[in-house]
Amino acid sequence: MSAATPSSTPAPASGRRVSARIGAISESATLAVDAKAKALKAAGRPVIGFGAGEPDFPTPEYIVDAAAAACRDPKYHRYTPAGGLPELKAAIAAKTLRDSGYEVDASQVLVTNGGKQAIYEAFAAILDPGDEVIVPAPYWTTYPESIRLAGGVPVEVVADETTGYRVSVEQLEAARTERTKVLLFVSPSNPTGAVYGEAESEAIARWAAEHGLWVLTDEIYEHLVYGDARFTSLPAIVPELRDRCIVVNGVAKTYAMTGWRVGWIVGPKDVVKAAANLQSHATSNVNNVAQVAALAAVSGDLSAVAEMREAFDRRRRTIVRMLNEIPGVVCPVPEGAFYAYPSVKALLGKEIRGKRAQDSVELAALILDEAEVAVVPGEAFGTPGYLRLSYALGDEDLAEGVSRLQKLLAEARD
Repeated sequence: MSAATPSSTPAPASGRRVSARIGAISESATLAVDAKAKALKAAGRPVIGFGAGEPDFPTPEYIVDAAAAACRDPKYHRYTPAGGLPELKAAIAAKTLRDSGYEVDASQVLVTNGGKQAIYEAFAAILDPGDEVIVPAPYWTTYPESIRLAGGVPVEVVADETTGYRVSVEQLEAARTERTKVLLFVSPSNPTGAVYGEAESEAIARWAAEHGLWVLTDEIYEHLVYGDARFTSLPAIVPELRDRCIVVNGVAKTYAMTGWRVGWIVGPKDVVKAAANLQSHATSNVNNVAQVAALAAVSGDLSAVAEMREAFDRRRRTIVRMLNEIPGVVCPVPEGAFYAYPSVKALLGKEIRGKRAQDSVELAALILDEAEVAVVPGEAFGTPGYLRLSYALGDEDLAEGVSRLQKLLAEARD
């Protein structure tokens, strides 16, 4: 009998080559925009990218020095505990008390491969199939995907520029059902830069505690707040929430360490242990050299952070002023992170250089083609009609990029 040919090989019963679960995941829109901008620049086009949320500063030298020393230390050439270096976990616990006023034990810390792994593992540890997670929108692109991967169902609650992109307890209560298990809370926010005041944060935390909900709070932008805005940590201000609260954080944004890939979970011991068990099979320990760098970062002072924040604040004021000078663009002042999230709804359907963008995806493509400026459309964040621009890039590039937008969008005609 002759050997089977490829055409005679039976197909899987489902007919799928890629599983439905993984096939349903969309590419990260922010990384896709950043990759396209870099590819165009490599091809010689003078593209200015506002896509990726990545500080343009180098990692502080004392952190790099700690990593270089770790490279030469043989003890870091071997496997280490899957949940993180003990000294780093202890330092993260100390940093959490210092920065948030939230006292935790090192056993409540899991060190992860960046904030994204922390978010997925946190949801995976507490969600069962069909559990609902309330997700305020605009949201960061990864949140809904992580929820779905963990078997949960994201339920969007939309806020717009009229409320500073902050949701209310009344909106959250209207979205709550018998299937609701988790509230996602992010302040300062990506993509909007919204920061909840302490009274707003406390009201939301008490609402969640009253209804026995879990809260996953992402504090990655905790040190990037401006003006009169103040960062508040939910488990610090509402202690009764602590047994059902998971805090996600990392070194990426605060210390300009996006490429080092070190994040963490802080939460109840049983949940942290469950997430650590998952990680022990998924990736094992985080890169040891990066963990030593993170140890230097969280153990050091915040002077380097203060310098970066000052630059971000300057750029924040510049980009908001320039965007609001464009007819049809409405840009609230972001109070945290390093993003502007202007509404461009008034520009949709208008003619710009012979083209009419019917949504913000088409408008972003038009802007890239005509002005050689890369921005992320609001569809990626659950709210069409907006654009996200990161102002974590150099002052000159920022001014040049928004000037190009001003020139292009001023041509919009009915």
